[in-house]
Amino acid sequence: MLVELGVAEQRYRAVLEVLDGAPVTVVARRFGVSRQTVHRWLGRYAGEGGLANLVDRSSRPGSCPHQMPAPVEVRVIALRWEHRDWGPDRIRHQLAREGVMPVPGRSSVYRALVRNGLLDPAKRKRKRSDYRRWERGRAMELWQMDVMGGVHLADGSEVKVVTGIDDHSRFVVCAQVVARATAGPVCAALQQALRGHGVPEQILTDNGKVFTARFGLGPGPVRFDRICAENGIRHLLTAPYSPTTTGKVERLHKTMRAEFFRRHEHEFTGLAELQAALDGWVVHYHTERPHQSLGMCPPADRFRLAAAEKVLSVAEDVADADQAAADLGPGRPPGVSRWVDQAGQVSLAGFRYRVGPVFAGQPVEVVVRGGLVEILHAGVLVATHVQRRRFDQTGVERQPPTQRRARRPRGGPSVIRVADRNGAVSFAGVMYRAGRAWTRRSIEVSLVAGSVQLSADGQVIRVHAARHDRAKEHGAFATPHGRPRRTKPAPEADHVADLPNSIRRTGTGT
Repeated sequence: MLVELGVAEQRYRAVLEVLDGAPVTVVARRFGVSRQTVHRWLGRYAGEGGLANLVDRSSRPGSCPHQMPAPVEVRVIALRWEHRDWGPDRIRHQLAREGVMPVPGRSSVYRALVRNGLLDPAKRKRKRSDYRRWERGRAMELWQMDVMGGVHLADGSEVKVVTGIDDHSRFVVCAQVVARATAGPVCAALQQALRGHGVPEQILTDNGKVFTARFGLGPGPVRFDRICAENGIRHLLTAPYSPTTTGKVERLHKTMRAEFFRRHEHEFTGLAELQAALDGWVVHYHTERPHQSLGMCPPADRFRLAAAEKVLSVAEDVADADQAAADLGPGRPPGVSRWVDQAGQVSLAGFRYRVGPVFAGQPVEVVVRGGLVEILHAGVLVATHVQRRRFDQTGVERQPPTQRRARRPRGGPSVIRVADRNGAVSFAGVMYRAGRAWTRRSIEVSLVAGSVQLSADGQVIRVHAARHDRAKEHGAFATPHGRPRRTKPAPEADHVADLPNSIRRTGTGT
């Protein structure tokens, strides 16, 4: 009767055979294992436990040095519960501030959140590499401004928030709550931001009617454009249907909703109360909240690095625009109207300046001042170019062209050819250009070191790389002066022309 032995029993029998004096090689061959395996069984049997050590063991290591400790994972879960909008990077930064050493890796925190059901491991719609990031090199160079809606008071009424952010430092320069996002409140928020932080070089907005008259029915410019022009700010506009261009201010809207407005929805009764609470959150955003795009530094640290800018006076009202312009310097001179062609260019004083194909077929105003050509569409500056002038316009005499020293032609086989009306000569079936100045003139064509040399009157005109078939050079040199041209008609040409066609064909007559 056959009895099936367990794994531990088979190993025990192998150990007993070796202990009884059987060679290890013979025992290993009988049980179908290697000699090293038999020796390992002997070592495990000799240790504490005897037969119990011959059973199968788990391959899991006894310890994992890089595994996140249980207390740290508990703290990660607690931070996520307290701040549901924090991700792995923000949690790692907070652990470092609390003195946790070593700080777990981002993937470890991510797996801990997924393991505890606090993070959806859904795949991203777009990879990080698909986004094209851009950033200005210093603060106060560019502001991004926009209007955010969807904010409600305790009575259910909706209010708007005029937002602005510095492109380089992510510093919030404007966060003004208004009842309606019309021209007056929006421009008042802009003036308050200019008084509080200074005047930037450029402001980037979308094509909203409060920002530009680009797609409006009015002649323009709107009040927002006029304030920018009075303070020397270049107003930039995004392309239509391109919200990612102002992605930084849009990301600010997302952060404000997640960290402030969702927690205080329908909580405040008036604009003043909501504005005071929002100002407190902005201070926290500037000084305490780390920003991932800034290397986990608060925006205020970067904004302080901006060079001190001279704050220009801001017009308090559109009625005082003329006085403000007089304080800032001479106004913009009158320009000329031009239509943008299909290539996106305009013509001025015989020169063409690029505006952009998006403005094709649109009227623009071209202003020239200070050596610059400024092109405005609906009162908005859309392009600036350096003014191009002719020599007779600048008062500077044209410098005579530099005369190169004439060099004598080098020796080599040569032929004489007459240039055609385009100033080119034919050699071995290929046309070589000499220039229109040599039309209908005799030119000497020579072969020198694999190049075609054109010369006349003992001076080199041009030298070209040989482009002809070298096998045809024999035919070219066979007629060094070209084929003879007939200058007189044949002697009996007139007589032959008067003969009948039948006689001309046969050559005979009656």
